[in-house]
Amino acid sequence: MRTIALVAHDNKKDDIVEWCKFNEGTLSQYCLYATGTTGNRIIESTGLEINLLKSGPHGGDMQLGALIADEKLDCLIFFWDPLESQPHDVDVKALLRVAVLYNIPTACNRATANMIISSPLFKSHS
Repeated sequence: MRTIALVAHDNKKDDIVEWCKFNEGTLSQYCLYATGTTGNRIIESTGLEINLLKSGPHGGDMQLGALIADEKLDCLIFFWDPLESQPHDVDVKALLRVAVLYNIPTACNRATANMIISSPLFKSHS
C-alpha cells in the first residue's frame, strides 16, 4: 500500500483540510501520515485514519524525513506558505531536500497534489 504524508503550515491548514475532504475517498485507500496539528485538523474534518507524528516545529518534519530516508514514504503533500518565514525553516528545507534526494513525488500546492494522486503512475503501484 502506498504511503502519503500530509503537512501544512499554519496559513495553509484550511487549504489542506479542504483538499483532504474533497479527496477523502481516494486518500482512504492509502496509508497516511501527518504532522500533529495538521493531522488532528484533518481527522476532525474527515473520516480518514492518520498516523500522527509530532507537530512540525517539534520534530514532525524530521520524523517525515526519516520515513523518507528509510524508504517508508511514497509521496509528500506539503502545503507550505511561501510568504511566511517559519521558525523551523531549517527543518522544512531538510525535509524538501530529502524528498528530492530520494525522488519522492512532492506537492506544495493543490494543483500538484491533485495531479499526483490522480496519476495512473501513482495508482499503479498501490
